[in-house]
Amino acid sequence: MAEPRSILATDCGSTTTKAILIVKDEKEGYRLACRGEAPTTVEAPFEDVTRGVLNAVQEVEELSGRRILDENELLMKPEKSPNEGIDLYVSTSSAGGGLQMMVSGVVKQMTAESAQRAALGAGAIVMDTLAHNDGRLPHQRIARIRALRPDMILMSGGTDGGTVTHVAEMAEIIAAADPKPRLGGGFRLPIIFAGNIDAREFVQEHLGSKSELHIVDNIRPTMDEEHLGPARDMVHELFMEHVMQQAPGYGKLSSWTDAPIIPTPAAVGAMTETVARRENIQVIGVDIGGATTDVFSVFEGEVEKEGEQPDLVFNRTVSANLGLSYSVSNVLVEAGVRNVLRWCALPIDAAGLGNRVKNKMIRPTTIPQTLESLMIEQSIAREALRLALEQHKQLATGLKGVQQQRTIDQAFSQTLTGLTLVDLMALNLIIGSGGVLSHAPRRQQAMLMMIDAFVPEGVTRLAVDSIFMMPQLGVLAELHPEAAMAVFWRDCLIPLGCCVAPSYGRAKPGQTIATVAYDGASHEIIYGDMQLIPLGEGETVEATIAPARGWDVGAGRGQPHQSTLKGGVVGLVLDGRGRPLTLPDDDAARRELLDRWNRALDIYPD
Repeated sequence: MAEPRSILATDCGSTTTKAILIVKDEKEGYRLACRGEAPTTVEAPFEDVTRGVLNAVQEVEELSGRRILDENELLMKPEKSPNEGIDLYVSTSSAGGGLQMMVSGVVKQMTAESAQRAALGAGAIVMDTLAHNDGRLPHQRIARIRALRPDMILMSGGTDGGTVTHVAEMAEIIAAADPKPRLGGGFRLPIIFAGNIDAREFVQEHLGSKSELHIVDNIRPTMDEEHLGPARDMVHELFMEHVMQQAPGYGKLSSWTDAPIIPTPAAVGAMTETVARRENIQVIGVDIGGATTDVFSVFEGEVEKEGEQPDLVFNRTVSANLGLSYSVSNVLVEAGVRNVLRWCALPIDAAGLGNRVKNKMIRPTTIPQTLESLMIEQSIAREALRLALEQHKQLATGLKGVQQQRTIDQAFSQTLTGLTLVDLMALNLIIGSGGVLSHAPRRQQAMLMMIDAFVPEGVTRLAVDSIFMMPQLGVLAELHPEAAMAVFWRDCLIPLGCCVAPSYGRAKPGQTIATVAYDGASHEIIYGDMQLIPLGEGETVEATIAPARGWDVGAGRGQPHQSTLKGGVVGLVLDGRGRPLTLPDDDAARRELLDRWNRALDIYPD
């Protein structure tokens, strides 16, 4: 394919359809030209997703002065004029609730968890996970399948050549439930079987006539292997054929695009993974919305043999009950009132918090109008992010059930089999997205929310997605990664700066726990305090970070660490609060401490 000079990309969200125009400039290369948006039109009275797309593209036309539409059709391949038409059109979608799936396996913590990783990596919301040891009776599983009505079911279970009994039982349960798809009443439910090859004949016999059955390679062919690719690819393919095609207007939309439409979360994950692999860094990305919070991570996997280089492993989780509008009450229930209020520097009681949360449930699209309401929303956001990361850690693990020989030092490492791959000391970059982060009144607020929620250790860069372009860039990266990466770094990502946070040590308030030296200057990190050091966007310094005895900044306890510190719109944050981060139980002392940190980082206006 010839190199495109003009690219149109859209994201059909559940409420809003966003369109961006990327144009290649002779001097600067690929840059974002403009952006437009319009309400998504997948539901009545329009029931045609292309109407929202055309409305969003029409706004791009008006802003750019470029003719893109020709009688409600996209004008492709500019031949007559360089300011007319487009070379490439791609799209993502989560309209209609996105891709909703159920997964099943034999052992919940092994094959079922692998199936869950495959579904989540494909951009699905996993509604429930069925397993032989999930504690439910057969009739309860059948009732659950019928009640949820998923778009698709992914079956796994058993290693190749192992027993087929438990896999057969799960196939019988799904056959007895005879589930109907959520969209398209006249169609059969797509089911993917990615389990024991010896069970394929039995699964075909019981489900072949009742569903649209597809058989792919086993997700866990052996206890020591996990192959998610074939199942993930099949999920994408069936999402296009059986789910999207049933939504109004998607057939027409897919005929316009130059690449298959993929779910919005899958595109964000693809962009996160692309960034990590091309930059060779370890990344966490988070998208906090009104109903759900998605967490994406790319960390080094386990090393099987000494001397081998670890591969980067991508994981994604969806916390479907953690959001800031439609699911805000769930955050309050899961986190607890006290955990939310601990981040409020103003004297707010439990009753006042409860009333504000109830009002948000009644009017989910409202935005904070006072400092108090803003502080409450950002406190809830901290807890939603914290809980979402905790859930992510539980799924982003090494393979469970694997028997391996390890040395003594490996036995105590974080990459021990079955333990989380999320290593906050090794984390290089946190990318935040979602209204509460991207549109915070001050960038310092977004940075502090992510630091408080994720408590990064050592040296970590932080950034936010300026206008939520990552879905469009994610699908573009599959075709033209150079264009996607150029726009990502220049126009999508807003660098906030670096956080330096010593960890694991003990000290008294006021003691120096580390020093940061660069360019002839030295800055002390004081236990219990936070500092903001000017380090602007585009500035980079080579620093030596020397921790006090017992403290670690990335090279081991008490060992100095050489690091490249990159600036941003906020600057360099020196976090001396220690890890794990704890707050005083006394309300007055806690509020005084929060106020001191907020003033140090210039979080709220005077």
